[in-house]
Amino acid sequence: MACFIVPLTQAVATTVYRKVTKQSDSFVGRNLKTLEQMLWGGSVMLLIDHLVNGELFAWNLREVLTVGVPMSVVVTAVWAIWCFAKERKAVKA
Repeated sequence: MACFIVPLTQAVATTVYRKVTKQSDSFVGRNLKTLEQMLWGGSVMLLIDHLVNGELFAWNLREVLTVGVPMSVVVTAVWAIWCFAKERKAVKA
């Protein structure tokens, strides 16, 4: 199983981006830490699960493409919807 590789890579990229740019006044900058936490949490849990069950195969490209990519897309989409709802609620208040 290698489905955790894509979200883990996205988590690393998000962390590096957030630390390098230090954008806290933009829409994305204010909410980037949440995406980072979602990605790190899910990736670490999947890694632990695969280690415990003995299913750790690092380079299964088919699983990376069919499970890892959609998983990252869904997590990012949920985060984007959450950000939109949060910003909309803040504007109404």
